[in-house]
Amino acid sequence: MRAVLARGGAPEALALPAATALGEDAAEQLAHDPWRLLAVAGVRPTQADGFARALLGQGAGPGDERRAASLLGWLLEQAALKGHTALEAPTLEAALAQYGVPDPAESLERAIGEGAVLVFQEPLGPPAAEGEEQPVRVLVGLEGYALAEESLADGLARLANTFDAPADWEKAAAGPGADLIRAVSGHGLVTHTGGEAARAEPLALLAAARDQGLRVCLAAHTPAHGAVTVADLLSGAAGPGRDADGQFAVDLLVVLDAPQLDVETAAALVESVPDGARLVLSGDPGVLGSAGPGRVFADVLAARACPQLVSRTPDPGPIGELVSGIGIGELNQVDAPGKEVVIVPVQAAGEAVHRAVQLVAESVPRAFGIPADAVQVITPGHGGPAGTRALNAALKERLNPGPGRFGGFDPGDRVVHVPSPGRAVPARVVSADAQGLHLDAAGARIVVPKERVESQVRHGWAVTAHQAVGARWPAAVVVLPKDAAQALSRDWVYTAFGRAERHLSVVHGVDQALPQAVAGVLPKPRTTRLTGLLRALVAAAQEQPE
Repeated sequence: MRAVLARGGAPEALALPAATALGEDAAEQLAHDPWRLLAVAGVRPTQADGFARALLGQGAGPGDERRAASLLGWLLEQAALKGHTALEAPTLEAALAQYGVPDPAESLERAIGEGAVLVFQEPLGPPAAEGEEQPVRVLVGLEGYALAEESLADGLARLANTFDAPADWEKAAAGPGADLIRAVSGHGLVTHTGGEAARAEPLALLAAARDQGLRVCLAAHTPAHGAVTVADLLSGAAGPGRDADGQFAVDLLVVLDAPQLDVETAAALVESVPDGARLVLSGDPGVLGSAGPGRVFADVLAARACPQLVSRTPDPGPIGELVSGIGIGELNQVDAPGKEVVIVPVQAAGEAVHRAVQLVAESVPRAFGIPADAVQVITPGHGGPAGTRALNAALKERLNPGPGRFGGFDPGDRVVHVPSPGRAVPARVVSADAQGLHLDAAGARIVVPKERVESQVRHGWAVTAHQAVGARWPAAVVVLPKDAAQALSRDWVYTAFGRAERHLSVVHGVDQALPQAVAGVLPKPRTTRLTGLLRALVAAAQEQPE
């Protein structure tokens, strides 16, 4: 591998990631098809082209079939990073043309014929009348995401149709969460939507199910409300365990933070729920979507494949009123007599950092009795003069100064551990030794190997809204520096502002960009197949004779 990389002028550091991405015969693959280097995370098409020219000479032209096939895979993986599980064929052809592929349509057709990518036809609109042609959109995807979406659709349909006979929950259905309890008593798959206060309803459901002697489990994106995390449930690190068939030993699984489920995680979760069990997917549709590909919760809601319970429980107080308005596109001034919401106008990024540190270290603890450790700073990005890196450096200097002996960290540092994309576990540094960096995450000990510290651990006084989703703090300081105006959207603001329980400070340097984002910058659409797959399964079930 090192020899092939050296011949192509590629860095030796790519040897291990290339071997991991391509398998045992990685060197032979690259020697035959240098564009396979695009399978390695971080490699760009221009770099793969240069590598190919070094290995193949004049034979490495833009119209090479191998190049087009690798570009297609790379384009679909890049799309997955933005949440798509597939792309429309014309979109892919246009992207191939931008990279100089001479005949994009022919290249796409060849890749489909060779099985490098899969093609799907999805009906558009209602069924066509007899004799008329049904309009369709042609989608192209990678096998892994396609199989995950199909498995998920099949699993959801299975649970909807195989639940056990209804339990006698009439008494429980008279109290909190009554509508949800009634729906779950008679259905195997139910969705539940609402804000933070609405979480009381799934908790009431769990209590009612326990009273019926059912085995229950509560899972969430983060360990809140006594829930196990979805990641720990799937790995077996927490939760009810599995039976002899590898299924969860549960009769009812309630998943909070359902918008954070990506398609592969959701497929693994649903596959593990046994026949006859009930599944409730609960969450707030207004928050930021999953870090991985798919829009599982939104697709299930759109498919209308099961009962949908919409909570009528509003989030309380001025913060709840503010966030509810944002959810419908309105940034309202709210009456906050107890200074539950405070706007701190700033001009420069340096001023934004200074005011944020002041709020965390002095103002919020003094005014509300909330300790600095219970105040979370949230900002749109990691880079820039008021991103998480700059804010964390300033907050560390004020709250826990030290030389950063352990890869930039000191005991007592507040951090987030990112073991995999989309997971950000709040923790605190305890110590470091030959094993690695020792963290305390809400009482659980984590050891991050030394070689992974740089990629998996960040300081955590300031985080992005994507890292904060699913968690709440007594107070939040949302920093909106001028250079972040373009990054704002309604779902970002909704998520960031909604992380505060008692107090929200907004360090505001984006002028009219904030109300404009709330009013008109909607979440970026994701191209997925799950809604169509579920609708087809529901239609097929309805057509079956009684």
